[in-house]
Amino acid sequence: MSKGRQNPTGAGAIIALLIILGAIGGGIFGQPSIGLLAGLALGILIALLLYLRERGK
Repeated sequence: MSKGRQNPTGAGAIIALLIILGAIGGGIFGQPSIGLLAGLALGILIALLLYLRERGK
């Protein structure tokens, strides 16, 4: 057997969850669009960090 790479960690669910939570949180404060964008930005940041962690292995 060849030494294959491990299965990568997916971040799609994290991004989707943070978008939804951001929209809900923003809605509570009367700014759902800003909450959605903040959730998206945080989700992308976490996905990027996961990618960089996996790339280093």
